[in-house]
Amino acid sequence: MLEIAVGVLGVAWVATLGVLLSHIKRQRKLDVEREQADVAREQRLRELARRVDNYQKGTVGMGEDLRELRAIVAPLPDKITALEQRDPSTLSFAQAARLVGMGASVEELTQACGLTQAEAQLMSKLHGSAP
Repeated sequence: MLEIAVGVLGVAWVATLGVLLSHIKRQRKLDVEREQADVAREQRLRELARRVDNYQKGTVGMGEDLRELRAIVAPLPDKITALEQRDPSTLSFAQAARLVGMGASVEELTQACGLTQAEAQLMSKLHGSAP
């Protein structure tokens, strides 16, 4: 009877050892998979961080370019106004361009702005919306 009990205990021990070894093997496999996933995740994070840095650099560069353009463009309306006021003939052309934009005819341009017929036709063609 004792021999049977020892035999059963031996079989149970071997079965337990087999289950334990199987569990250890499965755990090692899961550890390897987890490490591979961690490496892939870290690589993806580095790639995304690099892309974000590139986007930020591009955005900063565009912001600087916009600031430069604003500095260039900001004084232009004042300069245009000053030029129009300095040269009376320019004022009539600017006024003619505005009138053409509002739909004035060639005859109206010659009367309102003091342009010649040819100048009025040219302004109409340059600034008109329809041919």
